[in-house]
Amino acid sequence: MIEQYPSKYLERAVGEIAKLPGVGRKTALRLALHLLKQSDETSIALAESIVQLKQNVMYCHLCHNISDSQTCDICSNPLRERDTICVVENISGVLSIENTGQYKGLYHVLGGIISPIDGIGPAQLEIDSLVERVAKGGIKEVIFALNPDMEGDTTNYYISKKLEPYNILLTTLARGISVGNELDYTDEITLGRSIQNRVKL
Repeated sequence: MIEQYPSKYLERAVGEIAKLPGVGRKTALRLALHLLKQSDETSIALAESIVQLKQNVMYCHLCHNISDSQTCDICSNPLRERDTICVVENISGVLSIENTGQYKGLYHVLGGIISPIDGIGPAQLEIDSLVERVAKGGIKEVIFALNPDMEGDTTNYYISKKLEPYNILLTTLARGISVGNELDYTDEITLGRSIQNRVKL
């Protein structure tokens, strides 16, 4: 069934909003109509914030977290423990762990996990830059905080083999997180305990 819209501008807005993950065309239409009812200032502020997000946000050259400068606030903070790196799949992993308040070290964002079925191999991830950070010395522990599923475990294993020559402690989150659960949806208390009670990989 072809959807009919009373305005080509509304149709375009719905089409663009529907490209967002988890947003279908019905939800996109509802959001577009909501924005249409708002004041010009509200809609312009939203549009400007998205443009500024795209134009001004960059990735930390050390850990690949999002940042407003070349080095993120975490990497540049002298109070962080600089001998520990926590490896996460994406930016939301950093946010989830930071919200626990239980971790004071540094991070490394891989930008995904090894998933052959999705065509994602080690070359598409920030694995070499992690190895380079460890190779420079000063790192005592690397914590793997990837989702406890097959892809996460495969990625853990691959990276652990790459880091083997450096004789550092490799740990993973305690399995207080149920197998198959995503890190982003784990409550802060469980995640915090998993960090505190991490186990050797």
